[in-house]
Amino acid sequence: MKESVRELMQRFSLEPLEDNLFRGQSEANGQRSIFGGLVAGQALLAASMTVPEERPVHSLHAYFLRPGDIRRPVIYDVDRIRDGKSFTTRRVNAIQHGRPIFSLAASFQVEEEGARHQAPMPEVPAPEELETDEQARLRMADRIPKQFRDDFLRERPLSFRPVTPRDAFEPESREPVKRFWFKVGDTVEADRMTQRALLAYCSDYGFMGTAMQPHDMTFWQSNVQCASLDHTMWFYDDFRVDDWLLYDCQSPGAAGARGLTFGNIHRRDGVLVATVAQEGLMRLRPGEELV
Repeated sequence: MKESVRELMQRFSLEPLEDNLFRGQSEANGQRSIFGGLVAGQALLAASMTVPEERPVHSLHAYFLRPGDIRRPVIYDVDRIRDGKSFTTRRVNAIQHGRPIFSLAASFQVEEEGARHQAPMPEVPAPEELETDEQARLRMADRIPKQFRDDFLRERPLSFRPVTPRDAFEPESREPVKRFWFKVGDTVEADRMTQRALLAYCSDYGFMGTAMQPHDMTFWQSNVQCASLDHTMWFYDDFRVDDWLLYDCQSPGAAGARGLTFGNIHRRDGVLVATVAQEGLMRLRPGEELV
């Protein structure tokens, strides 16, 4: 197993501390704060560990409250709100330094048959026909400041194949639509609840960048402040995070230094497995213009 994937799976092995209390390890990934997807995935896993396996999560709603400290682990405090005949509800607070940095509510359901329809998967090239994210980063390496280059080029636990690549350093304005294939970069053996927690982790990667595309904005611009504000997911079907999944992202609007993005995640066979929504901060620092 790749070292980066092994480390990822270690972070998705939470330590039980007491009834309803879990500890998860942080991730030093070159950012100044913990990656939001990691906290979301760990919080969902903590909630799932208090629910019977036959009740998989079907939705989560979460808010990012404070930046997470990459030097410290995160404590997850699970509130068992309700255990009904068909549905189970949990609330989770992620805590560092005695204060909540993230809050999640999740609902779990006994599996049952019912009416079904779905949005069709877009017609896009297969992942094998597209350039890898690793190849793109190598091409851009000489444009990265030396102090950030090692983090930019480090091995990552996820593999990406963008359908419509965009230059992170010379972004052109384009419609707020982004599509890319992704998967965990090595084979992982994980149960259903861990697969869904890992998908929550994956779903935060590059997602809010969709709303930035019409405005020539990227995460690499020093005069742009970006942060996830909230995150919502609905789960429809099973999947494996080590098989290719297509992320189809669209932003319906942006205002007030915030951008909203919706996304559908399809298996390679076209089955819709999840829908995601997120509002993110995309603030231009006062007195500065985009460069």
